[in-house]
Amino acid sequence: MSKLTPRGYTACVDAYLTPKITDYLTGFSQGFQNSLKDVSVEFMQSDGGLCSIDNFTGYRGLLSGPAGGVVGFSRTAYKEREDGKPPRSVIGFDMGGTSTDVSRYSGHLELVFESETSGVTIQAPQLDINTVAAGGGSRLFFCSGLFVVGPESVGAHPGPVCYRKGGELAVTDANLLLGRIVPSMFPKIFGPDANEPLDVEATKLAFDKLTKEVNAFEMLQQETRKGYIARHFTPEQVAIGFVQVANETMCRPIRSLTEAKGFDVRTHVLSCFGGAGGQHACSVARSLGIDTVLVHKYCGVLSAYGIGIADTVVEVQESRLVDYDNANALQDALESLERLEHQATKNLESQGVAYVSTRAEKFLNLRYDGTDYGLMVQEPDDGDFKGRFIDDYQREHGFTIPNRRVIIDQTRVRLIAVASTGSGSKLKQGGQHTPTEPVAISQTYFEDVGFTDVDIYNLPLSPGMIISRPSIVIDSTAGVTIVIEPSCTATVTEDLDLEIHVENRANASADKESEDFVDPVKLSLLGHRFMGIAEQMGRTLQRTAISTNIKERLDFSCALFDQTGGLVANAPHVPVHLGSMQDAVRYQIRKLKDSWLEGEVIMTNHPIAGGSHLPDVTIITPVYESGKPTFFVASRGHEADIGGLTPGSMPPFSVNLDEEGMAVESFKLVENDLFREKELRSMLEEAGSRQVKDVISDIRAQVAANNKGIALMEDLMSSEGAARVQKYMKEIQNTAAVSVQDMLRRISIERGLKPKDSVYAEDFMDNGLRIKLKLTIDRDLGTAEFDFAGTSAEVYGNLNAPRSVVTSAVIYTLRSLVDTDIPLNQGCLDPVSILLPKGSMLSPSENAGVVGGNVLVSQRVTDVVLLAFGAAAASQGCMNNFTMGDENIGYYETIAGGSGAGPDWDGASGVHTHMTNTRITDPEILEQRYPVLLRKFLLREGSGGVGLHPGGEGVEREIEVTSPLTVSILSERRVHRPWGLNGGGPGACGENYIVRKDGREIFFGGKNTAVLQPGDAIRICTPGGGGFGAPP
Repeated sequence: MSKLTPRGYTACVDAYLTPKITDYLTGFSQGFQNSLKDVSVEFMQSDGGLCSIDNFTGYRGLLSGPAGGVVGFSRTAYKEREDGKPPRSVIGFDMGGTSTDVSRYSGHLELVFESETSGVTIQAPQLDINTVAAGGGSRLFFCSGLFVVGPESVGAHPGPVCYRKGGELAVTDANLLLGRIVPSMFPKIFGPDANEPLDVEATKLAFDKLTKEVNAFEMLQQETRKGYIARHFTPEQVAIGFVQVANETMCRPIRSLTEAKGFDVRTHVLSCFGGAGGQHACSVARSLGIDTVLVHKYCGVLSAYGIGIADTVVEVQESRLVDYDNANALQDALESLERLEHQATKNLESQGVAYVSTRAEKFLNLRYDGTDYGLMVQEPDDGDFKGRFIDDYQREHGFTIPNRRVIIDQTRVRLIAVASTGSGSKLKQGGQHTPTEPVAISQTYFEDVGFTDVDIYNLPLSPGMIISRPSIVIDSTAGVTIVIEPSCTATVTEDLDLEIHVENRANASADKESEDFVDPVKLSLLGHRFMGIAEQMGRTLQRTAISTNIKERLDFSCALFDQTGGLVANAPHVPVHLGSMQDAVRYQIRKLKDSWLEGEVIMTNHPIAGGSHLPDVTIITPVYESGKPTFFVASRGHEADIGGLTPGSMPPFSVNLDEEGMAVESFKLVENDLFREKELRSMLEEAGSRQVKDVISDIRAQVAANNKGIALMEDLMSSEGAARVQKYMKEIQNTAAVSVQDMLRRISIERGLKPKDSVYAEDFMDNGLRIKLKLTIDRDLGTAEFDFAGTSAEVYGNLNAPRSVVTSAVIYTLRSLVDTDIPLNQGCLDPVSILLPKGSMLSPSENAGVVGGNVLVSQRVTDVVLLAFGAAAASQGCMNNFTMGDENIGYYETIAGGSGAGPDWDGASGVHTHMTNTRITDPEILEQRYPVLLRKFLLREGSGGVGLHPGGEGVEREIEVTSPLTVSILSERRVHRPWGLNGGGPGACGENYIVRKDGREIFFGGKNTAVLQPGDAIRICTPGGGGFGAPP
């Protein structure tokens, strides 16, 4: 498969893992007679199949444990229904001590061929398993009015408080306090000598302390906020609040696995397994709208059980890279599949594996031409791979791309040697069995009920038994506790599994006015929902877009906004977008007023309308209720080419907007339910766009992302009520405001400032332009004023930054300085004011050139703000903007450099910093799509500033052209070095060169453009980061 970088990561992972695994297996085998040479030994792989010991490799076994769980629930929970209807799709919910794995099964194992594990991209067939850092050991925090669960874990040692080893509060403690864990049914394996029971009293004391903290915060809010009514919490209410937040954390990846791919989560069965899953399954199912939970009799060891019943799998593939409609292309692909099946059969026979039968699954990896997102299409009954691809694409993305070629990237065969048929579970008809009596009665706390008596049962239970009241079922052998909550009914199947029917009670308050008080638990839950919706918008946009900028480099952002246009929640996308998008939304609200009708979608990119620079096009969609907007969703994407002087729309020498491309203050992109493509095309062509077709496709993808956000928000309002959702949109902003106020007070004290005091900072651009800041912090009020008086005047050029860009830099810095995990939203700006001198480079006239202001000045403003706070040395201070193209193509990338060091960290090397966090294009994608060769891409050794904590190193990147191309560079820190702080040394300046075919090197300067001929290259050396503290 294409992409050099994932294959490189995969090779490195395999080079590390396989020798170690081989050594272990050798030692393992030597402990048996004849070293197991006469015995078939197989290992589980990440794709859900077994392979022989001789063929096992490390990189294909990273998810072998979770994969066993998927096989286990796919064989036991996906079953025929008694009414003859097709089996219901199943969601696997595997909750352990530190994390939860979720997956989906609908008749076949769903595979992905590229995934990320611990930040490392692996290119190998793996089951589509999403992991979230929420488990029994996830730590509990109360921060600025929010209940926070994880991602930190207390681990097995010291573990939760109740483990008697001095640990921190965790989800397990919450379940213990609520009576969902029965200490008397647990073995005495805790404490320093592993011989004591769970410590209930220590957990109670810890929750008492935390509850006092919560109630103190509530009283402070009542005293300082007009109209705020404090809520008094009991320890049990605090504990169940944390459990609810943990449940919502686990629901997010499940929604992503289903809703983001076009499936209705409510139609699924939830298969629960893992040590902690049974304590949460009913609540998770109810939150998702799922009515059936299946708990297998071996739920505590279902992953091991799945490995035991898994089939042996052999996979082989061939690369094709051919147009599907080319003459003989499909026939050649079919012949390739036949060859691969024969090859896989030979491979299987060589392993000497015993099996009942074999079946071959045949796939074509198909994608639309010009996109990187392919679908692995299994051979349909009618043989129409292309038709199935178009149908699947429509389901996942909501649209197709007519008249676009379909490319066959790869043929693949997955040969499965069937070992067994597995086992399903059937309900036992009638009441022929005597119910198992409870072994005890205990007290358990439930929401809206409080403490109530629950029956305690030990497994196994009698087939046909029905449990219709709150109960706890325990398998002490496997360490499993299953909580059957109120309004749930459990039936024991013929195979001794538990099938739980969950009554999804309607939210009784959904149609009422919002409560008078603010519930911090509900605030935390809805904060997760808001963030999850923004994330799903982003996934939709990435999958449906066409351009390298959005799909490969991830240069886009998605967010939700309240009724006034204030930012509520965003996915962790591009910082320079996020702080300015609310300005764009509010501008349209002010401008259009009542003329903005329901169903209309607005497109804008103009700096006076909250734009950052012209390639960043914002699409805004309102949602109306009773004739008024209830909320807004928006997406901003860096389009491939919207015209202007140079390909890629990043001209180094522009002096006004007309030279930078299409500028749109406000355009009704969708009006009367029609996408106005004709008018959009006309604007792009008039501005000189070189990639009109792709830009229109990307803008359509942004509309699709907005529609996804609207659908999910409407579901949320349906369940919670519009009034409540709007109320908590405001409250999540207030939470951020309180956190920023606390941070300002803390820094004022740490810096030794007066109760109201000012600090100063300034920096200079390479051409001498000054950015000057006076930062005044009022400790009593918890406010700050950012006064940029003294900053240079508007420049004749493009180093002018719109106000929205400065706002982005400030909100990003404030959020970064808060030492707890809070949402980045409008509330971060509520305690601060930003003063910009009119007519300066930070508040220019409406037609001033701004393309460099967004990508260069934004970085330097961030450095200046961090300098004023004394927080970190200067980072590379530049995005190193490189563009290339001709009359038909345009390409843009930003290039990494060194980050500045801080008081207790070294600067990172070769990373994007501050206002951009986009991804560099993979070398193979770059060379496939454009007439270039990537000659060098490496770290610049010694470019980071020296210090107690050294600055990060920049990079060197050299690209050779193979046909005539115009190349442009727009960069900074080529004259003034990134400064160090507190005695740390400065980072190295960046350098740019043209390298001619004959080897001559020509200094290219910081901002320039040139036409390169085949064999010529451009070399870009990016700055390092400043060091912090005097060198030792």
